[in-house]
Amino acid sequence: MEPRRRDQGKLTSDPAPQPGEAGRALVIEPWLKASSRLGAARASEHARLPQARLEEAVGLARAIGLEVVEQGLVTLAGIRPATYIGAGKVDEIAGLVRSRAISLVVMDCPISPVQQRNLEKAWNAKVLDRTGLILEIFGRRARTREGALQVELAHLTYQKSRLVRSWTHLERQRGGFGFLGGPGETQLEADRRLIEERIARIESELDRVKRTRKLHRAARRRVPYPVVALVGYTNAGKSTLFNRMTAASVLAADMLFATLDPTLRAITLPHGMRVILSDTVGFISDLPTMLVAAFRATLEEVIEADVILHVRDMSHDDAPAQSRDVVAVLGELGIEPRDPRLIEVWNKIDRLDGAARERLANLAARAESRPVLVSAASGEGFDRLAEAIEARLSAARQTLRLTLDAADGAGLSWLYRHVEVLDRRMTGPDRLALTVRADAEKAAQLRAKFGA
Repeated sequence: MEPRRRDQGKLTSDPAPQPGEAGRALVIEPWLKASSRLGAARASEHARLPQARLEEAVGLARAIGLEVVEQGLVTLAGIRPATYIGAGKVDEIAGLVRSRAISLVVMDCPISPVQQRNLEKAWNAKVLDRTGLILEIFGRRARTREGALQVELAHLTYQKSRLVRSWTHLERQRGGFGFLGGPGETQLEADRRLIEERIARIESELDRVKRTRKLHRAARRRVPYPVVALVGYTNAGKSTLFNRMTAASVLAADMLFATLDPTLRAITLPHGMRVILSDTVGFISDLPTMLVAAFRATLEEVIEADVILHVRDMSHDDAPAQSRDVVAVLGELGIEPRDPRLIEVWNKIDRLDGAARERLANLAARAESRPVLVSAASGEGFDRLAEAIEARLSAARQTLRLTLDAADGAGLSWLYRHVEVLDRRMTGPDRLALTVRADAEKAAQLRAKFGA
């Protein structure tokens, strides 16, 4: 049975609930009218359709296994300090929560601790805002030790900001004996102290992890293989593209944040160039700042990459807005839109009909960035993508020829460790001719060492 839809500002309905069902969620997309000053500012900032944002919020909720039984847009003239939305809408949703046996309400917006407390009391249900929901997803997706630490750090930072006098159990006090013991430490202060101590321990552990990752990157730089990093909006098809290019088995699903921890694999491009391909966490609009900070060590894989593939889902209605969100996060990492390392990969062309594909191809031909059209699902366009990667890498790398004494084992070992050896052959009884390829830094070292 198709969901029943009402006018904007109303909620959609699914079949009646069964008694005792758990994980039943309502997803609300508050939308400020463009006529309001704040609404106009946010509309220009996001340039995103409210229905598209609602669908994304529903996808986030389903990514942690919630059963979304109700969803809807709530149009606001302004934000109420106590409850974010108006009193009439709060009462309407309270009745809906009771009748549909809903246990969790997701507000796809940032709400204050006081607003969260008031809404939970009014609806008698748990309330999560967008930041809390994304943190929950990241907590479930993290697999490596580093990923788990980064998520816990972000979660504790978020919880610390929520420690206000909103719950009665935080008002208990622990004091000394007798009249001179003093009021002691409130539960709220104790909780804040415990969180701060745990944050300090996690940051210390992450410092060690960052040092280890830095050593790994230094080791990779000694290997003559360039790094190609995949970035893009969540669910743009990065992991599917990664799997097809590397024959790996990274989880790829039609789900927001299906993968979180970075994965690296070495591959050989059609003309023999060897590269390391890196799959990274997907980006999303309004990504919590504490997550950007926590995952900076992971995102450093992108910062130091030789080529960055910006994968876009061109079948999505909100593809331009998603691209702007990714560009904004890359900007925070110091990667500008005109960075010569960037290659736009327009993915999921298999989902477009003939006319739409032709329009997209014409648009790509006129675009200054020269995007590459591919289908990660079918493999279409992979030859053009490989050529684009090789061309971009070749433009930044030099091909050099030199001769060595055949007995110079140390020199030959240095070449294999630091540059890419393309060809090697004997030109005499004791002379060895080599053709190598290297970036500018390694080429300068090679000339200084061998006089090539």
